Amino acid sequence: MKNLRTSLAIMVLCLISFGIVMIYSASGIFALKELKDSMYFLNRHLIFLFIGGILTIVMMSFDYRELKRWIKPLLILSIILLVLVLIPGIGKASSGARRWFKIGFFSFQPSEFVKLVVLIYMADFLSRKQAKVSDLWRGFLPPFFVMGVICLLVVKQPDLGNAVLIASSIFVMLFIAGTRISYLGAIVMMAIPALYFLITKVAYRMKRIISFIDPWKDSLGVGFQLTQSQIALGAGGLWGVGLGHSTQKLFYLPAAHTDFIFSIIGEELGLLGTLIVIFLFMGFIWQGARIAKRTTDSFGYFLATGIVAMLGMQAVVNIGVSIGALPTKGLPLPFISYGGSALIFNMMAVGILLNISRIEDLTKEKSE
Repeated sequence: MKNLRTSLAIMVLCLISFGIVMIYSASGIFALKELKDSMYFLNRHLIFLFIGGILTIVMMSFDYRELKRWIKPLLILSIILLVLVLIPGIGKASSGARRWFKIGFFSFQPSEFVKLVVLIYMADFLSRKQAKVSDLWRGFLPPFFVMGVICLLVVKQPDLGNAVLIASSIFVMLFIAGTRISYLGAIVMMAIPALYFLITKVAYRMKRIISFIDPWKDSLGVGFQLTQSQIALGAGGLWGVGLGHSTQKLFYLPAAHTDFIFSIIGEELGLLGTLIVIFLFMGFIWQGARIAKRTTDSFGYFLATGIVAMLGMQAVVNIGVSIGALPTKGLPLPFISYGGSALIFNMMAVGILLNISRIEDLTKEKSE
């Protein structure tokens, strides 16, 4: 699978390179005006990339199956971190949310760590209990309980987007493992009233739904961010207005270098630029799925599937939000958006995926 590893790594490096260029383009003027340093966000992003690169190499340097020995302490640590971040004075609050630990210049978001840990836990559980996965009490309810506890703590931050992403990734893994559709369907039906309550009873979430349905009805109010995103994409046309020449990044489009960086890509590099990004993600998903399919170790198979599903769905959601196909979720575009924790743990996830492929090749060589 060496060719698969190489092509997947190249695609991720292309996405990361895209991100470096576009973060500077999207944030430079904003950073200069607000922070007196046009390189502020770029410099921090490069530091996060360096940390992520080191940890990616670490993830590739040992047999990934050793992760099974650490999954229980990692899961317990994840839950502890999710509880601690909710405590005033420990967790950092920003814009009404308490999702971060502030450590020097670095803000650590435990939910990003938890996403990776949950995938490892689920892969370990399914590899051990695959024969019982259709059993309600021994094969379905245990992972469902873990998912419920973690998602509830993430929603309390509040971070509904990551909670839905975690649940969706687990559902994909359970489905692939052979869990009865009736079990998954029952959980979805039970979740609908909860999601309805979480959306309708929280003002800012309800505003996002209203703006999604018709952003132009209140383009200067609740629909402002989405309409500005669509203006950016429309202004780019086929070829774009040119790298660095975006108008919407000039204090019109909020979160231009984070959640809505795809819109700036569309404005500056046009439809061509956005299609390149989309095809890179499609290639990543395709090659990642091929690695999973060729992995004979059940733990590696489920872990690779979960990693590809999580990163793929996150990319789809971010792009869908930017073009107005999905309600605003606040999820960054993997490998491209500015951000510390998300970037680092996404890179670590890719390191594990490459490790799975490498160990599979070594195992086949030994068997021959």
